[in-house]
Parts: sequence; C-alpha cells; structure tokens
Amino acid sequence: MKRLTFLSASAALLTATPAMAQDRPALTVYTYDSFVSEWGPGPAIEEAFEAVCGCDLEMIGVEDGVALLSRLRLEGGGSDADVVVGLDTNLIADAKETGLFAPHGLDLPETDVPGGWDDPVFVPYDWSYFAFVYDTEAMETPPASLKALVEESEAEILIQDPRTSTPGLGLLLWMKKIYGENAADAWAQLAPRIVTVSAGWSESYGLFQEDEAPMVLSYTTSPAYHMLMEETDRYQAAAFEDGHYLQIEVAGRLTGSDQPELASDFLAFLIGPEAQSILPTTNWMYPAIMPEDGLPDAFDTAVKPETALLFTPEEVAANRSDWVDEWLRALSR
Repeated sequence: MKRLTFLSASAALLTATPAMAQDRPALTVYTYDSFVSEWGPGPAIEEAFEAVCGCDLEMIGVEDGVALLSRLRLEGGGSDADVVVGLDTNLIADAKETGLFAPHGLDLPETDVPGGWDDPVFVPYDWSYFAFVYDTEAMETPPASLKALVEESEAEILIQDPRTSTPGLGLLLWMKKIYGENAADAWAQLAPRIVTVSAGWSESYGLFQEDEAPMVLSYTTSPAYHMLMEETDRYQAAAFEDGHYLQIEVAGRLTGSDQPELASDFLAFLIGPEAQSILPTTNWMYPAIMPEDGLPDAFDTAVKPETALLFTPEEVAANRSDWVDEWLRALSR
C-alpha cells in the first residue's frame, strides 16, 4: 500500500526534522468514549501515530457511534474534526448523504472483513458480531436464540439506545431481521425485562459488571477481554441459532479538514500492521486485517455464528427513522 510504505520509509525523517518539532500540525479525531478510554486503543494508537507523523493527534470522544454522526450534522462544515473513527456500515449511507466526508484516496489492501470491502469513502478497521453476554454465575443456561430471549426467557437485560449507540442500532436491526413486521410486538414483549437503555455501550457494560442484570448487549468477542485481562471465563456470549448481526466499524476523513494529507495518513496507519495489532486486545474486536502472528487464543473460543445478519447501508438509511419510531412506541406501551 503506497501510503503505508511512505509512512514507514519516512518515519525517521519526520521525527528528526527540527522544524516539525517546533511547528507540529494538529490532527483532530472524533471517536466514541470507549475508544479513547485508558483501557481502549486510543492512547496506544495516538502514541504510535505521533511517533511517525511529526504531528499532534487529539482524540475527542462522544457517547457512541450514532452520536458521532449526530454531532457532525450539528457542526456541519465548521466541524473541528479531521477524521471520524467509529461509524459502522449501518450509518455510512447516511454519512455520505451529509456531504461531509471525502474519498479516502487509499489503495486499500485486501481485508479480512466478512464479504470483503470496496468503498471509496470509508475504511474498515475492525468488526465483530453483536451478542448478549451473560454472567455464568447468575445464569446457568442462556437463551439459545433471539426468539428464545424475547419469547421464553425471564432474564433481565441491559441494552443501548439506537438513537445514540451503534450496538443499540445493531440490536434494532437484529430484531427487525428476525421479526420483520412483527418487531414492534417483540419489543413490547421484551420491554418489561429491559433494566436500562443506556446512551452508550460503556455505561451498560459497566452496569452489567456491577450485577445490575445477568445479560448485556455486547459482542461475541467481549469474553476474550475477561479471559485475557481478568483471567476468568465467568462472562460468556450466548450463541443464537437464529443468527447474529454483523458490525463493521469504519473511519473516514472530513471534506472540511485543513490537514487532508495528514488525515489520509492516519487512515492508512489505522489499517496498517501496528494499529491493527493494537485493536484486538484494546477494542476487543477482530481486526480488519489479521496480524501476521494471529490473535490470542482467547479469540478462538468466541462464538462463531452460523448465520450472519446484515441490512445494506441503503436499507438502513431508508428505514432507520421509521424503525426507531416503532421501537419508541413499542417500549412505551
């Protein structure tokens, strides 16, 4: 990849140039809260990119991915952001419609993203499947399907708001894939067991670890964190026989950026070997491009869905507002 080669070859030059040290350009990245947390990938990626770019990288976190798009719409062409990290395929048609994103201009390598990747505007950096993670000390046998969770289980759950959160939006679409025109009735049936609808993933997962409910909407890869960092297999993802909804997270650069080349360099770095090796054990997702040395063994135990569920970006853009309204009405019954 041309831009990655440039970064590698010129790293020493960039860090050794006195003028760059005295007058370092600034790059602003909007992302979600968990990405910039002390345990997330943001700090390590910031340090690694600054080591080769001769710049100051500032990452600004908001609640979650859908909130990112809402903030950009509010700020418009006057946004301070140069790059946005944390939208997903469910949002890219809406994001393109704003006119705020520029083509990435990169010669992307082949990715390990399911179904491959070919998009001129957004760059994929990681992916996983949504899942309900459960506490094995509070629940011996989890539901075996989304329908079983809705129609048979008595377990209380924690979820995220589809108006602000990409996992919350993912669950909305997951329910729509399984139930179709009957999704509103399914939501109404599930509603009494929803303990909290949080604005973002971090809040609901924190409540889960405080034993507020035995199940939380998260990812099939989330248990790897507990296995590697806490040395426990207490928290597991329930395997659903009717399928799991796929999430592919993406990054893009803004048309209004005053550092377009540096923004493209950051996107190239994000899918390069160093950043891709950081993401699995900090963002706890599969990298878009598998590192040469593979992933820790804990990822081998992750649920491997037999059925991957996904709407096209265009389908989501055409229906998201109506489906969110349907969800709101169903939960208020």
